[in-house]
Amino acid sequence: MRIVMKFGGVLMEDPEQIANSASLVAERAKKDDEVVVTVSAMSNVTDEIIAMGESARIGDMERVRPVLERLEKRHLDAAEKLCDEKVLGETTVSIKRLIETLSQCLTGVFLLRELTPRSRDLLVSFGERLSAPLMRGALVSKGVKSVALTGGEVGIITDSNYSNAKPLLNITEVMVKDRLLPVLKGGVVPVVTGFIGQDENGVITTLGRGGSDYTATILASSLEVDEVWIWKDVDGIMTADPKIVENAKTIPVLSYAEVMEMAYFGAKVLHPLTVTPVQERRIPIRIRSAYHKSSEGTIIREKGDGSIPVKAVTAIKDLSIITTGGAGMIGIPSVVSRVFSTLASHNVNVVMISQSSSQANISMLIRTPELERALKALKVEFRNGDLIRDIHTIPKVAVVAIVGEGMRGMKGVAAKLFSAVAKSDVNILAISQGSSELNISFAVQEEDVKNVVSAVHEAFGLNKA
Repeated sequence: MRIVMKFGGVLMEDPEQIANSASLVAERAKKDDEVVVTVSAMSNVTDEIIAMGESARIGDMERVRPVLERLEKRHLDAAEKLCDEKVLGETTVSIKRLIETLSQCLTGVFLLRELTPRSRDLLVSFGERLSAPLMRGALVSKGVKSVALTGGEVGIITDSNYSNAKPLLNITEVMVKDRLLPVLKGGVVPVVTGFIGQDENGVITTLGRGGSDYTATILASSLEVDEVWIWKDVDGIMTADPKIVENAKTIPVLSYAEVMEMAYFGAKVLHPLTVTPVQERRIPIRIRSAYHKSSEGTIIREKGDGSIPVKAVTAIKDLSIITTGGAGMIGIPSVVSRVFSTLASHNVNVVMISQSSSQANISMLIRTPELERALKALKVEFRNGDLIRDIHTIPKVAVVAIVGEGMRGMKGVAAKLFSAVAKSDVNILAISQGSSELNISFAVQEEDVKNVVSAVHEAFGLNKA
């Protein structure tokens, strides 16, 4: 069996967690399975590196040095606890070299007083580059042959859209096969840095926060593996955020389409693009608990369980509504195009859209940090006032969505949903449903999220799933 196993920051947090993660890999490797490992940075390391980069940019190296020293000590201490004598020396050397290179990069930012997207990608890549040798050292110490490699070294080639690079999958597939298949056939477990690739010029790029899941499925598709196992500290994907709904349950089976909707609408278990590389090859993804190995968790495959209409309730917070209105919009197709072109040109992502049937107004939900930029751009674009006369906003908004393929063609789902919302005494600000009928999403005030999600979760019996 050929498997890609991915371990996130929580499961790479400290020597004890890394040792447990390595044991899960060793168990399969010693059964002669071909295993590829993808790792995230140790928890909070990426945030610390970003903070150091900002400090260097403003010339405050006094704040950088103690953080860098603490980072080095954390990784070296972990290596001492994880590695036996045979592998400790080379692991220590790898970590010290990486810290020295990171220090030089931060000095460059300090001297230039400039932190570009390209140099930022280089900096944040060190989180994963420091954790991969630790996993490799732990595996070798458990008697498993292993090698640590970056995403670029294994052949993940991307465009040059730094901080949110897109993989060039055709090139990547050829290169990953060429570089990793001989490693696997040699009985060696490659430990690959998640989140990182390189462009066609060999410059380090990153796939966006949460991109380690994406790395795992890119490798899985390229190597045509049997399954992807994404190890978490939870038992799988839940019917709701357990921080909001205490009696949320694990969902046994989801389709690719369902999990993509859930990821987009706030479920934090997977990167939104994770399923894309494996979908065409129909490679299943398992979300499993690293602490309850007997649990099967959630399996994501081509078809879910259509007998259950609603699988989950999700929510995205920290949003705002922008509504554009005016009689001049009616019957003028170019207005809508101009609205969205203007937002796109200012790098504003629209999370949800709701338009009145009269075409006299459009409501758009965007992330609150982008609100000021979006408003300024729209007011400049429509400054004449002949087409759009009114632009107003509602801050502190959230989108709540129900997701499930079983909703397709089933009567009464919307009625049950909005009855539950009404009983929770919450006002709905905007509603949207796609023709695919995979989800119904609606906006409420952020302060009402807990009440709404709990009420909807109970109304559809998800607490009994």
